[in-house]
Amino acid sequence: MNIDFSSFDMCRILVIGDVMIDEYLWGEVERISPEAPVQVVSLVRDSSTLGGAGNVVNNLVALGAKISVASVIGTGDNASLLLTLFNDLGVDTTGLIQDANRPTTKKTRILAGHQHVLRIDRETKQEISQAHAARLVQFVQERMHSFNVILLSDYGKGLFSEILLRQVIDVARKNNKSIVVDPKGLNFKKYAGATAITPNKKEASLAAGIEIVDDASLIKAGQKLFHDIPVEKVLMTCGKEGMVVFEDGKDPFRISAEARQVFDVSGAGDTVLAVLGLGLATGASFRQAAALANVAGGIVVGKVGTATLSREELRRALEPTLGGLAPKQKTLSDLILITQRLRAEGRTVVMTNGCFDLLHIGHIKLLSASKKMGDVLIVAVDDDASVRALKGEKRPIIRAQERLRIISALDSVDYVTLFSTGKLKHVIEALQPHILTKGSNYTTETVLGR
Repeated sequence: MNIDFSSFDMCRILVIGDVMIDEYLWGEVERISPEAPVQVVSLVRDSSTLGGAGNVVNNLVALGAKISVASVIGTGDNASLLLTLFNDLGVDTTGLIQDANRPTTKKTRILAGHQHVLRIDRETKQEISQAHAARLVQFVQERMHSFNVILLSDYGKGLFSEILLRQVIDVARKNNKSIVVDPKGLNFKKYAGATAITPNKKEASLAAGIEIVDDASLIKAGQKLFHDIPVEKVLMTCGKEGMVVFEDGKDPFRISAEARQVFDVSGAGDTVLAVLGLGLATGASFRQAAALANVAGGIVVGKVGTATLSREELRRALEPTLGGLAPKQKTLSDLILITQRLRAEGRTVVMTNGCFDLLHIGHIKLLSASKKMGDVLIVAVDDDASVRALKGEKRPIIRAQERLRIISALDSVDYVTLFSTGKLKHVIEALQPHILTKGSNYTTETVLGR
C-alpha cells in the first residue's frame, strides 16, 4: 500500500458528533465500607481525555490533519475543560454551540488495580433544539467548501435528529464531499445518502435484524443493510476477523486483520472512522482507505485505554518486512508514555535486556519466566554497536532490526526497544519498571539498575 503520509498535513476534515469527556479515576481498594457492602476506593490519580467524537478528532490531529469540530455542549466547568482539550490540540471549535440547559457529556471510570469498579455517566439523550440544529446546518453550509471530508460520529446523545442528518448529508452531496458515518441505534435509514456507514458486527446485526453467528449470516446482514439503506458503501468492522466492504454490483470485499495481541478495544471504532476519512481525504480509493483504517484499528487495540496512533506506527505497520510485529517495536519516548499509563492503571511492568544475538532456549526461558512475574514485558535490545563492544568485532551475527523482529514474534513479549552503548541505565531510569530481570549468569551486584 503506497501512502504519502506527508499529504495528511494538507487534509481538512470536519467532525460532527457527540463530543464528551472521558475521566479516569485510579485508586486502591483495601477495605469494605462500614456504611454498606461496597468497596472503598482511595484515589491515587485522575486524568481526563477527549471521548466520543472527540476521540475521532484526537486521532486525526495525531496524524497531522487540520480539524474542525461541530456539536452542542453545555456550559460550566466540564464545557470549559472540553474546550481546553480541543484548543490544546489546535482544533477549530467555532462549530461548537454551548447550551446552558444541556450537560456536557462526561463518563467517569473508576479503576482499582486491574478492575473496572464503576462507571458514572453524566449525559442527556434529549434531542437538541431546532434552533441549535439550524445553527449547525448554517455552519456546515458556510464552511463546507473548505473541507475535504465530513465525518459523523453518532453516540446516540441526541445530537443527530433525522432532520439534522438529512440537511447535513444533503449539503455534503451538493458539494460533492464524501460523508462517512459511524452509526448508532437500530434505524440506519436516517443515514440515507451518506457515502458510507461503518457499523461493527454487533451494530450491524441489530440494525439488520439478523443474528450473526457465522460467515453466511454476516454476509446476509451486510447485504441487507446495503440494500435497505441508500448509501454508497457499508463497511462492517469484525474485530479479529477484519472488515468487509459491501458495495453496489460487487462481491463483498474482505480485508483481513493482522493477528495482534489485544489489550483494549476502547475507541477502536473512532480510529477506524478517523483513518478511513483521512484516507479518503488524501484521494485514496474507498478500499485503500478501508485497508489503511483496518491497519490503524489493529494498532490501537494493542494499546491500553482509549489511544491514538502516530504516523510512524502506521508507516511501520505497513512495511512488509515488519507487518503485524511493528506495533510491539517502540521508541523510548513512546515507552515512557506507555509505562506511565500502565503504572497508573495498577499494572506490573517487567523489563529485561540483552543482545539476543542467536536466540537460544535460555533466552526463551528467561523471557517466559519474566512475563509471568507481571502484566507487561518490555525487552530492551542492544544495537549493533553495543553488541560489537560487548561481544567482539565479528558480532553481531544477526543485525539489530532482525533481532527486534525475532523478539517481537514471541508471545511473551509485549514491547521491544533498541538502545545504544552505555544507555541502558538511562532506559531503566526513564521507564522505571516494577521488576527488572536478568539471566542466571548475572549476580545481584552485576545487574545494572537494581
